[in-house]
Amino acid sequence: MVTPDFTNINLDKLVTHHIGNKLLEEGIILSEQVTDIDKSSGDYLLKYFLNAFRPEEFYSFIHPANISMNEIYTIAQRIFSDRSRFIDDSQQIARLLYEYSTHPKIKQGELNIALFSEAILGDEVVEAIGIFKSENDAAFIKMEESPINYSIRHEFGFELKGIDKGCIIFNTSAESGYRILIVDNTNRSAEAVYWKDDFLQVAPVSDEYYQTNQFMGITKNFVVKKLSEDFEVSKADKIDLLNRSVEYFKEHGNFDKTQFENEVFQQDNMINSFRNYNDSWLSENGKELLENFEISPQAVKKQARAFKSVLKLDKNFHIYIHGDKELIERGTEADGRKFYKIYYTTES
Repeated sequence: MVTPDFTNINLDKLVTHHIGNKLLEEGIILSEQVTDIDKSSGDYLLKYFLNAFRPEEFYSFIHPANISMNEIYTIAQRIFSDRSRFIDDSQQIARLLYEYSTHPKIKQGELNIALFSEAILGDEVVEAIGIFKSENDAAFIKMEESPINYSIRHEFGFELKGIDKGCIIFNTSAESGYRILIVDNTNRSAEAVYWKDDFLQVAPVSDEYYQTNQFMGITKNFVVKKLSEDFEVSKADKIDLLNRSVEYFKEHGNFDKTQFENEVFQQDNMINSFRNYNDSWLSENGKELLENFEISPQAVKKQARAFKSVLKLDKNFHIYIHGDKELIERGTEADGRKFYKIYYTTES
């Protein structure tokens, strides 16, 4: 997996604009010059811009007709080829974002357009464009010393833990929409799509991270939501299937769909049910997945958190199942009470 390295990255240019909510007629304020940056604040600013990104899933620009019609893509091309118009191009980006800021819950804020050099992506040293929106400022206390006492006051600013919305466009793979990292820490509901889907118009790159992430997600949904419709299975059986799925991805370096189906689902009728669900899901969502690909450990680690191995019994017991389901037996007493019998060798 190609990973970015920001160790030696330089912030060459920065322009800051103010973006309001168009629906609320808050307007925009466009800067005519580059932003002044205090020398001692440079490292903090880089940390603020870059720390929120998780270098796992890459995106690229798309457009339903032709990628050249994606406006941010064409502006990025101009910036990479000619830095002299950077302020004008940053203003155009600001205007576009304002046009898409039409949901009533979208907050006004500062938009920073940055031009970086010396970013490393895999074995390439490339330029990069950063588009960062800061929406949620916070109060902080300043304690100032004088010869006889302290004075205390407060100011408002943005926390260094990371920007609210952002993207970094790396100057590589231009013909296929560049390589892009995305972050959106403020909204995960309906209004959030304007940043990624409407303004940027990006889609995940179909690399090993994407393939692994998607296939594990399909498997989990099949076991949790669909399996009970076709077969009589207990929760313990479902947990066992989920555990076998995760173990397959952890133990293999490369994915083979037929091998996976045989090792995890084992029975022909269950394999056929999974194949039908997989094909239906891909068709409904307009996705394509490979039957053989290199497994991404980062994607496995992320998805494994969602594979629950806890069997909850009323409000009294939680049973964590991590291994052989043959060591747990399910039954019903003559009086109707349900039970699980658990076999073990050692107690710790």
